[in-house]
Amino acid sequence: MVEKGHPRLSVAAQCRLLSIPRSTFYHRPVGETAENLALMQVIDRQFMETPFFGVRQMTWHLRNEGHAVKPKRVRRLMRLMGLMPIYRKPNTSRPTKGSRPFSYLLRGLTIDRPNQVWCADITYLPMRKGFLYLVAIMDWYSRRVLSWRLSNTLEAEFCADALDEAIARFGPPEIMNTDQGSQFTAFAWTDPLRKAGIRISMDGKGRFLDNIFIERLWRSLKYECVYLHAWETGSQARARLSDWFDFYNHRRPHAALDGRPPDMAYRTGKTIMQPDQETRRVA
Repeated sequence: MVEKGHPRLSVAAQCRLLSIPRSTFYHRPVGETAENLALMQVIDRQFMETPFFGVRQMTWHLRNEGHAVKPKRVRRLMRLMGLMPIYRKPNTSRPTKGSRPFSYLLRGLTIDRPNQVWCADITYLPMRKGFLYLVAIMDWYSRRVLSWRLSNTLEAEFCADALDEAIARFGPPEIMNTDQGSQFTAFAWTDPLRKAGIRISMDGKGRFLDNIFIERLWRSLKYECVYLHAWETGSQARARLSDWFDFYNHRRPHAALDGRPPDMAYRTGKTIMQPDQETRRVA
């Protein structure tokens, strides 16, 4: 909103009118160092294997791998990546003003049709010289990825854009399930859900198993696509992800779907269950 060459108002005057410090206008953010980016890739790979590692365990792991790091640095990087360990902790936090978590609605629910329950989540994507965040919206019954978006920040808007696309293309689900992240308690996310008459469900704190299917999606995506490439730009990442999601939806066989790809299960609405599977009834 600040115009550097404004004919009547100086930069200082414009900053005063906007109630922001002048230094904010001139500030140019500095990206993470190559060393920190390398550490973030190591942390991401390890977190996929051991999602219960907190700051202390991750610090010990990095030190055992030969990285001289302190807990404060690991904590900052994990927070930047949006990683939260799954162990239970005392609930001493308070929701931010204007937002609140919602109840978990899937306990004991038999999910037996497409568009009954959708889920959404965000993951960190390493790049050669930086990183991006990816949000995906999945149909719980068929595991089909309905929409996705990339962003270089963790603001709620890119999640809301993915939600709008999914609803426009496939119609509203009965229930939307997410974690309690700030993006999913924000007005930009919850307001479209309310307007579409969608019931909002949220996982319990530290319970990644409440949204296990999309966690499995991230694991497949990273080992089959992300870790095999070192993308330079967001456009490269977007093109590769588009190819992989197309493969995942239309051609990748899924064990829980009796070897069929998710798109086929979504379109037919029929899934052959195996005796030892518990894929449709949520504990």
